Amino acid sequence: MIKFWNKRVKEGIATENPEIDKELRIIRKEMKNLVKKKFAGSLAIRMVDSGSCNACEAECNALSNPYYDLERLGIYFVASPRHADVMLLSGVITFNMTPHVLDAYRQIPEPKWVISLGACPVMEAPFEKTFAINAPAGEHLPIAHHIPGCPPEPIDIIRGFLAFLRKI
Repeated sequence: MIKFWNKRVKEGIATENPEIDKELRIIRKEMKNLVKKKFAGSLAIRMVDSGSCNACEAECNALSNPYYDLERLGIYFVASPRHADVMLLSGVITFNMTPHVLDAYRQIPEPKWVISLGACPVMEAPFEKTFAINAPAGEHLPIAHHIPGCPPEPIDIIRGFLAFLRKI
């Protein structure tokens, strides 16, 4: 056990990344200002999984941890599309999920936007178009912004949200 702690003290904290920490501080400030300006301080996001492996959802869960903490910036994940401003869509759109995705989109009050997340909604995933897949998402929904990656890391999702906020 002493060897472990000696090694730990010599190496320091391996999870910290000063470059990303500095970038996050800059991004947080701009995001908070944009959310305040464009959404009166509160941006509600409805996450919709239209048939994925759940890797994107796992990365989005990290956005609520104390390190990223999007709620501090006024960005919230909501359970009902009726409370949402934005739909965050992950996964390939399967034939079975198509009506449910479209129904969730219709329930979001105007103005509304769709952000696609990961490689699946734009068919860059390892899946081929088959009888079960009704994709890409752009054929069914007006995609305002796309966040690439398989899965995108939390910092990439935050960068994508910032790019979306700048765009609208």
